Amino acid sequence: MKNRKLTISDEQMARETQRFLVLVYAWMSFALVVTGLTAYLIASSPGMIHDFSNNRMMMAGLCIFEVAIVVILVGGIKKMAEETAVLLFIAYSILNGFTLSVIFMVFTEESIATAFFVTAGTFAFMSAFGYLTKFDLTAFGNLLFMGLLGLVLATFINLHYQNDEVTWIATYFGVVLFIALIAYDTQKIKKMVVIGNEGTEEEKKEAIVGALTLYLDFINLFLKFLNIFGKRK
Repeated sequence: MKNRKLTISDEQMARETQRFLVLVYAWMSFALVVTGLTAYLIASSPGMIHDFSNNRMMMAGLCIFEVAIVVILVGGIKKMAEETAVLLFIAYSILNGFTLSVIFMVFTEESIATAFFVTAGTFAFMSAFGYLTKFDLTAFGNLLFMGLLGLVLATFINLHYQNDEVTWIATYFGVVLFIALIAYDTQKIKKMVVIGNEGTEEEKKEAIVGALTLYLDFINLFLKFLNIFGKRK
């Protein structure tokens, strides 16, 4: 009898985990569509994209604002209302579309599409691995965080020196890092499921945070692949 209860509990957990991850992927996909459409619409207006790309103060301001939204969402999600979390998530997706619109000035649309589909395939494979593997990936959390911190610092410093070798090392290291982060974050999100939270505001806010995490992994991996596969105009 005890074994039967355990089996039912396991089945219920599996169903709830799948349902929660579907919600996470839905929000993530929505954000990617919003970002893509925003970037394409801005890039389709020659005057707007020219003025925007040449305004460094605006670009810097948007980047700072985006970082602020991520910090607020991740750090204050438990205290904010669901509607506020949704609005911030959508706002971030739109702002990121503005900053990413400049890639259409640098790379051909065909190579952008190639980088996107390579990213999508890699993301799907590694996310499935993170979901299905029995190996505990949380042991690599600190290592991945240090790698991410090192990548950010190296990229920031290289903005001044513009060293091509450092750029390519950072690009390939970034590909490996974000591929690993996709699997790690998927497993971490999988463990966020709480039986009894179905349909609650808490679950929806957790789904948004999970979607934001995977969205950032996807976008960063896409940009690294774009540096590798992208054909410049």
